[in-house]
Amino acid sequence: MATQRKLGKATDLRLALLKNQVSQLLWNGKLETTEARAKEVQKLAEKYITLAVNTYKDTVEVEKTKIVNGKETKVTVLNDGAKKLAARRRLMANLADLQETRLPKESATEYRLRTKTVRHPLVEKLFNDYAPKFDKQAEEKGQKGGYTAIYKMNARRGDGAEMALIVVL
Repeated sequence: MATQRKLGKATDLRLALLKNQVSQLLWNGKLETTEARAKEVQKLAEKYITLAVNTYKDTVEVEKTKIVNGKETKVTVLNDGAKKLAARRRLMANLADLQETRLPKESATEYRLRTKTVRHPLVEKLFNDYAPKFDKQAEEKGQKGGYTAIYKMNARRGDGAEMALIVVL
């Protein structure tokens, strides 16, 4: 029976640590941490990516009426289906809400315009970047999973802890 590593932390602290580390891994693509933490982060990251891959195609076209300049016009909009919406809510509950950072030499107005439509950038990155990429990879290779890899590094200088680099492939 697979058990969860305690990582020397109380439950609430451990869950918060893992939530933040998984979010940072998915946002940046790599994370340097201890080997035990990396193994726990890998478990969660694989689950979240699998959830996104299995549900990212579930969309529904809906016609809405909008009033523009006093005239009603019909607009077709793509909404999330039931499974994708449930997956999106689950991911939002289990991942930290990371926001886009301002690019160098980008004004505040340009930043606002660029990030105006995206409310949860990490969840959008999962559905728009990782899910199609790994779904295509699964079709080509005929296998699912294996979205992340752990590479062992030298021991940490201060306390000799085994370090590892975890990467989203």
